[in-house]
Amino acid sequence: MTDYKELVKEAATLLDAFKPNEQCLETFIADNSKSFEKKVGSEDARFLLDIISGCIEQKKVLDVVINTFYDQHGKLVLKADYNRFSIVCYLAVFLLEHIGFPRFSKIITSQDVKIHKFLRFLFSVSNLIGWIQSEWSRIYDAVYVEHTWISPLLRWRPRVEELLDQLTRRRANGSLPKKAPPTRTQPIEFDLTKPKPRPLPVPEPIPAQQKHQPVNPGIFKSPKEQQVLEELREKNRLKAQRGLYEANMQQFKCAKPQKSEKTEKLISELKSAQDAELKFDAVFTSGAPSTQKVNSVPIRLNTTSILREGALYNKQLEGELLRLERVAEGSSDPSVLERRVCEQRVCEQREQEALQQRRHLEAQISHQQAALARTRLTHTHQEQAQRKKEETAELMRAYAARRLEEEKGMKELVQQVAEGHQNAKAARDKLQRFKHKIVREECVERREMLARAFEEAQEELAKKMELIGQIRAMEALPRPQHKLLDDTETGGHALLCEMSLAELHERVFVLRAAQQRQLEERRRRIQQNKQQRQHTLTHTLHNIATYRTAMEQAAARRQEERVSVPSVREQLEGDETLQALRRTLEEARQQRQQLTHTQTHTHARTHNTHTHTHTLQQWEERKKGLEEQQWAELEKNLQLSVQQRAPHTS
Repeated sequence: MTDYKELVKEAATLLDAFKPNEQCLETFIADNSKSFEKKVGSEDARFLLDIISGCIEQKKVLDVVINTFYDQHGKLVLKADYNRFSIVCYLAVFLLEHIGFPRFSKIITSQDVKIHKFLRFLFSVSNLIGWIQSEWSRIYDAVYVEHTWISPLLRWRPRVEELLDQLTRRRANGSLPKKAPPTRTQPIEFDLTKPKPRPLPVPEPIPAQQKHQPVNPGIFKSPKEQQVLEELREKNRLKAQRGLYEANMQQFKCAKPQKSEKTEKLISELKSAQDAELKFDAVFTSGAPSTQKVNSVPIRLNTTSILREGALYNKQLEGELLRLERVAEGSSDPSVLERRVCEQRVCEQREQEALQQRRHLEAQISHQQAALARTRLTHTHQEQAQRKKEETAELMRAYAARRLEEEKGMKELVQQVAEGHQNAKAARDKLQRFKHKIVREECVERREMLARAFEEAQEELAKKMELIGQIRAMEALPRPQHKLLDDTETGGHALLCEMSLAELHERVFVLRAAQQRQLEERRRRIQQNKQQRQHTLTHTLHNIATYRTAMEQAAARRQEERVSVPSVREQLEGDETLQALRRTLEEARQQRQQLTHTQTHTHARTHNTHTHTHTLQQWEERKKGLEEQQWAELEKNLQLSVQQRAPHTS
């Protein structure tokens, strides 16, 4: 059984030993492959080396997640576990589909609590959809990141969360295996007879290079025309931002957005006249349909629906005949009771409509009053915020001047340090180029050896295929077989049911003739049944058509009676309480419009007095706030959509 804990530990030690500036990845993997095959086996060694090479190749993608994890939880996690987190992150992002969830769960179960905490951080919906996707999109294409990495992680998230919850419960119940006791250090005697190590050779002094002639500083300077164009571009951008801000904050000078009282009064009268012309209570807005119809079925029905509707009409006809018989015998007519119930229902509907309109008007009045109070409160808050912004603008100008002086001092210090490190950096680059040259020559030699071995194997395989083709051609030669067949002879097996081929053909012909006669008799019976059923359906359709005509005439008479009765809304138009509520609502609306009109004028005058620098800072702050609010809403919507899809995917 594979010990995944030891495998992850060995992979972490290999990643610690790898130095990208001094070693090549291919040579590093080739040097360590044989030693690992002896320790853990060929399959586990191949799996381990694939993980190490993948972690080194995708280091930028993994560092985005792990560095953020250390920034948030660095106080509780050691820096030595960095490569363990890299291995687990690479398995979850790149190899989870390949190795399967059972093997992945075994690897996670063998790790400690820190790995479980890191997996919860990685599979968090807000992290995946938010900053992880945006940071990975800077390295790779956004569409590739979403379809290849983010979508599979969201699909595996419920199962990973279930596994982590199960491990947490097992840890709480104490069912996890206890750690083995640490091995104690065994003392070893000193070996005093060891020879001294050979001293390191003295490095050769790097010869000092001759001073070169200084380069003309005018070569590296950008032309003045480009600098002038940049300044003009920056001024135009600031001017455009200032104009956009003023256009958004100030009112139009050519046309006032607020309408006068006379215009609003005319608009309200026109709307009321248009509402009065509308007839929402009418049943048929485009006129009643014609009642004169041809006695024919308007819709083509199938056999089942025809029989079902015919049985329904027969049942209704029997019930009507039974009711007429009871009335003739002297029992009471239920139509009188139905008429009384209908009148009571109309009265209740009228009362409910009046109550609903009264509540609607009261709610609108309370809404207008609350909006009026809210506008007054915002006016006071705007005045306080204006004073606060003026104070912060002065503080920001002082802070910017102090910050500019500090940056100048830091630039001078950095320039002095860079001049001191220039010679050491040149020597280090020369040594690194020499090592890279040796590695490239060795890689070329190995590729040539592999190419020669591949060509030899191809030649041997071609010879074997040619020999196999010759053997198959010899086996495919036809063998002469001559045998005559007599139809009238039997097989000679001495059985009672044995017959010749001619007798078999004759018996099959007789059986087929009998089957044909039975099939014709069956078709004749089916045709008779079909004609009888068609006659029954036509009779039923005729009865249905007559019954529908009678029902349509009765419905037309009921509609004429219903239209003659006035609607509930027309009866409630003359209610005095509703008219009083409408008048109070109109007064509250006018007060609110007057207050908003005065506030907009005062706000425009105060904004014109501010300086241009303050308006630009306020515009940038407002823009940043709107962007943060939009990103927060987008993340919330994505999280809700993922939570809705999670039950379907699980």
